[in-house]
Amino acid sequence: MYKPFDLSGKTALVTGGNRGIGLGMADALAQAGADIVIWGTNAERNAEAVKSLKAHGTRVSAARIDVSKEAEVVDGMRDAVTQMGRIDSVFANAGIGSAVPSFTEITAEAFRKVHAVNEDGVFYTLREAAKHMTERAKKGDPGGSLVGVASLAGIEGAGRNQHYGASKGAVISMMRGIAVELARYGVRANTIAPGWIATDMTQRAQDNPAFAEKVIPRIPMRRWGKPEDFGGIAVYLASDASAYHTGDLFIVDGGYTVF
Repeated sequence: MYKPFDLSGKTALVTGGNRGIGLGMADALAQAGADIVIWGTNAERNAEAVKSLKAHGTRVSAARIDVSKEAEVVDGMRDAVTQMGRIDSVFANAGIGSAVPSFTEITAEAFRKVHAVNEDGVFYTLREAAKHMTERAKKGDPGGSLVGVASLAGIEGAGRNQHYGASKGAVISMMRGIAVELARYGVRANTIAPGWIATDMTQRAQDNPAFAEKVIPRIPMRRWGKPEDFGGIAVYLASDASAYHTGDLFIVDGGYTVF
């Protein structure tokens, strides 16, 4: 019987997994049978997410991890492997935005803060996961899936958001390099680029009547994306169905980029 999307026996780690796109992915992964580890900086939201995910009947744990802090990521990955026994897929989803009035007013501090989470955090997270996966492969147990969550801002012109766009463009390039190097260990590396998704990060745009009038009609699906719209791609990338799929960029935007 063909059951490539059955994640029973697999463990997925999702950073920024206590809300938004991260929680949408974690929920689908748990429904497909995966054990879940979520990282988030808000302990209360972590606890709420754990309670929600446990309803699907799999093992779930959470840790308060700031992915911009290398030591926290190193310790967190070690603890996750120890607790769960193994990590089969990692979704480096944690990210932040930073609204500025113009490119000329982006401060060095704002630039570095965004990159510390969106670029450095992805690097630390996937590097530590790769260590675990490659060591396992050398012992005769190859395989694994590494996923970086980028943004359309990484491939399109992001006015007044160049620091954010640069951080997401870096993720796309990093993932391609990881895909080439780690394929020999059976480890896949892919990127997801969300479009306009209704999350806390986009609340200002959601509340802007001009944005709703000019931007949303440009989306062929004619609506904001939702966190649950990322469940399917998460399950696919965590599953054996994607065993030969690596180095790709999955744009999930309701058709925005092709219209």
